Amino acid sequence: MSAAGHGFSVVAVADYAAAKPALRAVREAVFVREQQVPEALELDAERDPLCEHVLALDASGAPIGTGRLTPDRRIGRMAVLAPWRGRGVGDALLAALLQRAAELGWREVSLHSQAAAVGFYARHGFLPLGERFLEAGIEHLGMRRLLGAANPVESREAALAALLGVIAGARRGLSIYSRELDPGLLDRADAIAALRRHATAGGGVRVLLQDPAAPQRALAPLIGLAQRLPTAFEFRAIEEPVDQNYPSAYVVNDRDGWYFRTLGHRFDGETRIDDGARARQLRAHFDPVWERARPCSEYRALGI
Repeated sequence: MSAAGHGFSVVAVADYAAAKPALRAVREAVFVREQQVPEALELDAERDPLCEHVLALDASGAPIGTGRLTPDRRIGRMAVLAPWRGRGVGDALLAALLQRAAELGWREVSLHSQAAAVGFYARHGFLPLGERFLEAGIEHLGMRRLLGAANPVESREAALAALLGVIAGARRGLSIYSRELDPGLLDRADAIAALRRHATAGGGVRVLLQDPAAPQRALAPLIGLAQRLPTAFEFRAIEEPVDQNYPSAYVVNDRDGWYFRTLGHRFDGETRIDDGARARQLRAHFDPVWERARPCSEYRALGI
């Protein structure tokens, strides 16, 4: 497992005893010295030898990141040295851990995410579970991802995570089928920020609406964002009765990610970031409806 071209590689650790100094060096730097986690809590002498570890190395072979799979099917001890953050090391580590979990035949993987990292794990298909809690004095949230299956979306926070995962997985195109721009979801700050990143990176967003007047009256922030980035966003209003009666809503990207809600006025549904067959099916539904719908010219005239 590697990340060639990024100045680092990711390897699976077969001999824990030999890799222990490298693993400890990263974890002590991040958790103990940087985050002030007591060393007694960070050290896990009983379970560490029973875990499967991955290690990120720089071009000279020095350790720069690590993570582990525990026997109870959890991802933990994810850590990347500060100078290497934002350079894809965490993504490569997590991908390696998920690949290994799949090889072991695991059906699901869970983790305790630090509150600041919830968006990172959401982009990789993890959904939050339960309430936030303190662990080693740091706010955490439980998260889970089913492997090789659709993940149930059962809360508003899970809905936001599902949306972020689909947006993050888009290559260039994103299609949204919505009743009225989903208040409580598509107006969330994290959602708007993710859509802005997608658009400014050269991506496009097509939005189909059954009721375009409602978000216009509410001054939905997505309309304002679209006016600032008019080449990236396009809205169309559904007018055909057969399309108006469609009860569901969804977001699908141009790769393998989707989030589908059987009842479009609710947030509960299913999502998956690696299911190309279902993504193609949803795009095949979206495209002809898009062709039948009228452009929302009224959005272009709305004042910001």
